[in-house]
Order: sequence, then structure tokens, then C-alpha cells
Amino acid sequence: MKNENIFLNIKDHSVSGETFDLVYNQFEGVLETSPQPKKENLGYYYKSEDYISHTDSKRNLLEQVYHLVRKSALKKKLALINSFKTEEKTLLDIGCGTGDFLETAKNNNWHVSGIEPDENAREIANSKTNNAVFVVKELKHLKAQSFDIITLWHVLEHLPNLEEHIKMFNYLLKPSGKLIIAVPNHKSYDAEYYKAFWAAYDVPRHLWHFSQNGIKRLFKNHDLDLVNTKPMLFDAFYVSLLSEKYKKGFMNPFIAFWIGLRSNLKAKRSGEYSSMIYVFKKAKN
Repeated sequence: MKNENIFLNIKDHSVSGETFDLVYNQFEGVLETSPQPKKENLGYYYKSEDYISHTDSKRNLLEQVYHLVRKSALKKKLALINSFKTEEKTLLDIGCGTGDFLETAKNNNWHVSGIEPDENAREIANSKTNNAVFVVKELKHLKAQSFDIITLWHVLEHLPNLEEHIKMFNYLLKPSGKLIIAVPNHKSYDAEYYKAFWAAYDVPRHLWHFSQNGIKRLFKNHDLDLVNTKPMLFDAFYVSLLSEKYKKGFMNPFIAFWIGLRSNLKAKRSGEYSSMIYVFKKAKN
């Protein structure tokens, strides 16, 4: 008998080959990976040479495409944070990987800090930021209301104790600050097309899976209001390329491009892009 609480059953294609369920969360539109690995075991699921955000290598087509587009993405991210009026240009990037965004912001006169749990990625990031990147436990030692901008670029979905982290971000954000979050959207066309092979589910590294309504309700519950959304157009192509590999055993760039294009074209009408950027501010009391 089918468990009505289960949305999909997904295989970990990257590391373990284990299977996990996506189950409905108390916030409609949010899915949880089940079972979630114990915190002390999470590191095992990141032990893959294919985990791009932890390396600067360019060994294959996927990595070459990723790094080619990253330069353009960094410019757009910088333009976004520069579009907000800030007091001191203080930036905290959670899950900063190898530090390219922080380096870009630092070179544009931002006072940067980063959090990165992976030791190798953190070492690379520190070489680019004058040792401005720290381990996760240092979050608790940061001053309240000390950041104009806090960013999480495809990081929120990785965080255990999700709601505790959201409370922490609210605590660290200045009253006039902005919290910027990018996550995959499981309501997109490419997600519906690839279903269990959709690479952006990426279980169990992705512990949470969001829709637009789901993330809005989740953050509203923590006194953070959604003020703007933006699409991440490249993600539909990149995710489709990796999804083709999971589905058929090899990358088919032609089909992946077509699915990514269809996803973006359909999203022009529906608003459901493969990945979305959400901008939040503190709710007024």
C-alpha cells in the first residue's frame, strides 16, 4: 500500500547508491528527505570528486560548463547585492565553497565573511579572502544585527536543523538588511519531466526541497517577508545535463539543452523556474 505522505522515492546517484523518500513537510510546498542522515554522518555523502562547489577543477564537460557560466553568475550576484542601499557593506555568505563570490564582493569594497564546513574548500576560500572564512560553529560567535546582506547560494537545502538556522540568520541580519537565498524549485518543468532522476533533488545532500509558496510560508513563520524573486536561467540547462546522465547513463547535451530551454520558456508563463533567488527582509512589528 502506498504511503500517502511520500512524494517520490529517490536514489543517491552521486555517492552511496542508497534510496531516500521525499515526504511532505508541515509547510505546504516544502519536502523533506527521509531518512535524513545523522549529522555526524553527513560528511560521508559529500565524499565525491564530482562535488563541484568544493573544487576549482575543470576535468570534464560538466565542470567546464559550470566554470564557464560562473563568471557571468558572479557578476549578476554582485549586481544584486550592489542594488541594495547598505550601511557598511557587510556581507556574510553561508556555504561559500571555494570563495569566488566573496572574493568578487571583496574586490568591490564589501567587508566579507564566510562560513564553509568543508575543510579543503574553506582553505581555498581563505586564500582568496585574507582568511575571512570560518567553520559553522563560529556563527554563534557573530554579533547580532551585524550584516547588511546574508547570502545562501544553493545552501539552504543542505542545512540540518533548518528552522534553527533561519532564526540565526534573522538574528544576524540588520533591521534594514536583506537575506538572499537561491534554491532549486521542485515545481519547475524540468523537475516534473525528470521526476526521480531530477538532479536537483540530490539526496541526501539536499535535506529539503522547496516551492515558491513553501519557502515563502516557511520564512514568514520566522518573521521574514519575501520582497522579490528572480530566476536562475542557467540552472535549467545545467540540471538537465546532469539529469540526463542519471536517467540514461550518459550526458546528452542536445536533449538537455532542449529540456532546459522548454523549462525556461514555460516558466515565462508560470513563473516556475528551475532555480529561484528569493530576497527577504525582516517583518515590521
